[in-house]
Order: sequence, then structure tokens, then C-alpha cells
Amino acid sequence: MKNFKNIKRNQSGFTLIELMIVIAIIGILAAIALPAYQDYTIKARVSEGILASSQCRTAISEVYQSATATPGANNWGCGEANANPTQYVAGIATDAAGVITVTLSADAGLGGAANGVITLTPQDNAAATSSVFPSQVFRFACTGAAGIVQWLPGSCK
Repeated sequence: MKNFKNIKRNQSGFTLIELMIVIAIIGILAAIALPAYQDYTIKARVSEGILASSQCRTAISEVYQSATATPGANNWGCGEANANPTQYVAGIATDAAGVITVTLSADAGLGGAANGVITLTPQDNAAATSSVFPSQVFRFACTGAAGIVQWLPGSCK
């Protein structure tokens, strides 16, 4: 009688169906993750506009606390005249009341937020637009133009 123990082979590797299931799972996860990742990267690039305005926010807060009158539009001393201060920011402007307007660049990495506008308005502790000198700026209210609202960072919502 033959010994069947020697004929039996050990299975090695994965079967075709197991590999197909793994590939299907990876495909489903990629289909869900890629759009979310793309939105996340656009949000990160838009937040650069908020960060680029930090020098202006500091200067405006200091002027509100120590001055008796407004220095005028684009005269707050925070580099408003600089063209293209960062890769994703085309320009920063201020008005006489200290409202900061950040214009995003046309960079393709910004997706639908390209050429968008973010506005930061100084407010007092009652959430009213600050206009009294000297006073304290409690916060800067952040708003975006209709096309970029979905990509504004959490600090603007």
C-alpha cells in the first residue's frame, strides 16, 4: 500500500479569491479616502492665508489698545503692500477700521478656493465690530467669500 502522507502537499500563498477580496477592500478605502485627503490639503493651504494675516492681527490689536485714532487703510504697519507674501496668498489689505482682507492666489493647489477672499474683522468682547479707540480687540471674526466657505479652517467657522 502506498503511503499517502508523502503525496500530500502543504498549501502555500493565497488563493485567487483571497487576493481579489483584499484588492477590492483597498479600492473601496481609496475611493473614500482620496477625496477627503484632497479637501484636507486644500484646507491646509487656505489656512496659510489666516497665518499670513497674523502680523496684521497683532499690529491692529496693538493700535486699538494704544492709539486714539485709526491710521487709515493699508497703514497699519503690517506689510500690506507686499505682493504675493506666500505661495497661496496673493495679497493682504486693511481698511480704516482694521478689517483684514486676504486674497488667495490662483495656484492650482487651492482647487476651488483659488482667488478666494477671506475677511478678518476685529471685534470687541460683545462680538460687535470694534471701532472705539483705545479698546481691546477680543477676537477677529473670520468670514470667507461664498466659493471658499467649505475650505475655511476650523478657527473660521
